[in-house]
Amino acid sequence: MSASPRSFGRGNADIRPLSFEVGFTRYAEGSVLVRAGHTHVLCTATIEESVPAWLKGKGQGWITSEYSMLPRATHTRTRRDREKVSGRTQEIQRLIGRALRGCVDLKALGERQVILDCDVIQADGGTRVTSITGACVALRLAIGKLAKEGKVPLSAFTGTVAAISVGMKNGEVLADLDYDEDSSCDVDMNFVMTDKNAFVEIQGTAEHAAFTREQMNAMTDSAVAALARIRGLQSEVIAKHG
Repeated sequence: MSASPRSFGRGNADIRPLSFEVGFTRYAEGSVLVRAGHTHVLCTATIEESVPAWLKGKGQGWITSEYSMLPRATHTRTRRDREKVSGRTQEIQRLIGRALRGCVDLKALGERQVILDCDVIQADGGTRVTSITGACVALRLAIGKLAKEGKVPLSAFTGTVAAISVGMKNGEVLADLDYDEDSSCDVDMNFVMTDKNAFVEIQGTAEHAAFTREQMNAMTDSAVAALARIRGLQSEVIAKHG
């Protein structure tokens, strides 16, 4: 157990309560409200029967994303991105897009694009990793719809992708950081993995103290175990609704 009590009475290796509410919106080809503790993100998938100009005629599709946060998703109001998208938002959008392209056969998708919109309704840490985890389910629902219409093989979706934040505070490894932990930890890492235990992305920053190779390995082990649980929950939802 952590020296400091964790939210939801968790141990160091425990993830926050995670749930997926499928079909949260009426019109999107795939929609999921994902709740990771007090972080809630609405993820919708939109299918467009076209691709960006630089991909036309190449016989493959594309996956991209947009990320936003409601003004009062946080403790104090954040101004909306209106005229210019912030650098942080651009970074997160690119991360989500890269992660989700890791679970799709773009050739099998054909010349169409899937846009994943991730809108944070309430933020308590881990919004980018929760967005990836929820958007993956929304993407699978959208591809399932295309498959039922005979437009693509279901195998265009090659497997789930999930993400988790892991940190280190006072020498202890903590999985699935909430806001208080994220803002005070010594080290903060994000891990994105496929259901084949392959890494799509690893991000790591020494916020207050440098970390050793052994500590990085410990955080990686914690992430791998936590992501196995998350992907199990994704698979249950997909099996029921996909």
